[in-house]
Amino acid sequence: MTIETCSPKPGPADDRNQNSSYAFHLVRVLWTTFGATVIVLLIMLTSHHTRLSQSGIEAAAAFFYASSIGLPSTLILPWVTHRYGTRYPRLIVLAQALILIGAATIGSLVAGLLMHLVGILPRGGYWPEFRASLPFAIVISLMIGLTMTTYETLRYKLQAANLELRTKQVEQERAYKLLAEAQLSSLESRIHPHFLFNTLNSISALIPSDPARAEDTVGKLASLLRFSLNANQTGLVPLSQELKIVRDYLEIEKTRFGARIRYEIAVASDLQDVKVPPLALQSLVENSVKHVVAHRTQGAEISITGSRDSNRILLTVLDDGPGFSLDAITPEHGLGNLIARLELLFGHAGQLQVTREGEKTAVRLAIPL
Repeated sequence: MTIETCSPKPGPADDRNQNSSYAFHLVRVLWTTFGATVIVLLIMLTSHHTRLSQSGIEAAAAFFYASSIGLPSTLILPWVTHRYGTRYPRLIVLAQALILIGAATIGSLVAGLLMHLVGILPRGGYWPEFRASLPFAIVISLMIGLTMTTYETLRYKLQAANLELRTKQVEQERAYKLLAEAQLSSLESRIHPHFLFNTLNSISALIPSDPARAEDTVGKLASLLRFSLNANQTGLVPLSQELKIVRDYLEIEKTRFGARIRYEIAVASDLQDVKVPPLALQSLVENSVKHVVAHRTQGAEISITGSRDSNRILLTVLDDGPGFSLDAITPEHGLGNLIARLELLFGHAGQLQVTREGEKTAVRLAIPL
């Protein structure tokens, strides 16, 4: 049985995507701010005859300061944080603060120059405006810049943590599936020697008395071995193939017990394609042969039926035995092996039940469709 999963792992492609996203966001912000600044400058330079109100002057001044400080901050701050934040986590806040102070200083100089060009600042008012506005610009830049940078850093770390968590979850799920696959292969491999030895004993007992029938039995054994080896690689097999193996097995055992084995198989044709664990039904039949037929001089009747119950299929082996309890079954027993395989393949949906129906014992296998 092969189970394949795909797990996303962060790598160079993720860094390229992050850099590309960062560059796209940066270019969009730069072009938007630059375009808005140019438009405001053109309007104010071509509107010498229009007298601005005091509120208009203050709004224009605020726009120039925001643009002049925001542009270098947007350009430098995310790049430095992304490049050196992980490498120097203790110094990055200091570096961010220095960048914001520098951006506030340069932005205040540029904003004063722009206001002087459009006539908002009179002659001789440039440096007084710079000295008055610089402390406020530094404080506001530090407050807004550090807050936004901290938010973006935490958001990036949260995204990275979520990606790492999802990757670990997928890898853990893959490890569990690989472990279950290895356990299942180990369980299936334990069936083959026991099954082979029983069959060889039947053939050896037949050779002296009936060589022709022994030859036919060897052919059935070859078919059984071929099915057993192939089933170990496929995980589940159609019920029609499992029923053929059961018939071959009963015919082989009939060479030993003769008329002591009487069997009947009644499974609906619409269930032939249902997938079942390999050698599951055969294990139930083998249990009846070993513990009922072999211990009774009169032998036993074995009835094999299959039916559909809601969203599962029920396969039942009915014999003349006295019955038994599943609590007494050890993991090394054939039925214990089957119970473990059902648990690995279907969880609680796969069940094995033993009940008494009149004078007979019914061992029922429930498999989800």
